[in-house]
Amino acid sequence: MDTCTLIRRSCRWWIPLLPLLGACATGLDAGDAESIARDAVVVDTHIDAPIRIERGTDIDVTVEGGGGQFDLPRAERGGLNVAFMSIFVPAQVDVAGQGVDFADRMIDHVESIVTRAPDRAALVTCVADVMKVKTSGRVGLAMGMENGGPLAAADDTAPHFAARGVRYVTLAHSKSNALSDSSYDRERPWGGLSDRGRAMVRQLNDLGVMIDVSHLSDDAFWDVLETSAVPVIASHSAARQFIPDFERNMSDDMMRALAVAGGVMQINFGGSFVSAEAHAWQERSQEVLRRFTAESGAAPDSQAVRAFRDEYLAANPYPRPTLALVLDHIDHAVRIAGIDHVGLGSDFDGVGDTLPTGIGDVSAYPNLVRGLIERGYERAAIEAILGGNLLRVWRAAEAYGAQHNGPVRCAQ
Repeated sequence: MDTCTLIRRSCRWWIPLLPLLGACATGLDAGDAESIARDAVVVDTHIDAPIRIERGTDIDVTVEGGGGQFDLPRAERGGLNVAFMSIFVPAQVDVAGQGVDFADRMIDHVESIVTRAPDRAALVTCVADVMKVKTSGRVGLAMGMENGGPLAAADDTAPHFAARGVRYVTLAHSKSNALSDSSYDRERPWGGLSDRGRAMVRQLNDLGVMIDVSHLSDDAFWDVLETSAVPVIASHSAARQFIPDFERNMSDDMMRALAVAGGVMQINFGGSFVSAEAHAWQERSQEVLRRFTAESGAAPDSQAVRAFRDEYLAANPYPRPTLALVLDHIDHAVRIAGIDHVGLGSDFDGVGDTLPTGIGDVSAYPNLVRGLIERGYERAAIEAILGGNLLRVWRAAEAYGAQHNGPVRCAQ
């Protein structure tokens, strides 16, 4: 028996030994990355293309370019099968009472992609759709609502968005809302979830819609686990171990609890999520820019502010991390939560120009696969990370919803 097999058979949790296994004969080499990305079901649970379309002019993601990180040609090259489009509702829009209309418009943007390129993209609203779309060679577009505040507008709002195809809800975003406290907000009126938030978790369970704990305060995370009848996801988070004071990322205790509850943590690729140096740079640069804007009295979008920002960035260049750090977060999450509880939630189009080298857009999933191979992951483990784990949780949510509200509607 070779050393690698002995290590695996003698230790159920062999992930801590990945550095030793990296050179082991897994039956894979770096040249297999392209074929694995092509053959596996690749699911990315957080891509912010809709808000880019909303804020841009004549942006067409059915063709390559346009300054973003997602479009269909690059998704096809990268092997992406299911891209969860973020139906993002900014906190200020929700507070103004305009969140429902804004979210509907964001869904319209997703549907318009399919209308423009029906031979290359398709809506995906259930797990059964996934293989149909993959077999057809199209890129599947699923949807997750980022900021569930608008769901509190009326009792029928959650069913409305479930009917339009939303399949997960991030309960809060940058500010605490009617449902939940946010990890980014110093004002936390609920100490976790509100009573309405707990009721919303149960309603979404009944509708077969996954609950997303990314962005929530720690207390809200624990309330969700206590309340949800089915496993939940963290659609785009990373490991707090690497940036200890960053509550937006998940602690080891949270990862363990998420796994015990059957959930999955989808790893964010953004530089300020994976790199302590990049995170500190971003915090510092934002504070410098805020101070200049306040002291100068200039409008945030003025030429003076833009000139100051350009000068500051030239003198203080961004410390761009590498793909290796994303892989470190995956290794850590697998070590803490287990191989069945880790996936991918890139935050493409949502983290600006902060992405690590080697993973800069949706064409780069094979690079990540190559890195996993080089670190000793076997094919089954890689396929679980790429999409298998997320599909398991999605099936569980669908099955629970079918018991309580009838079968979830499929788009295909």
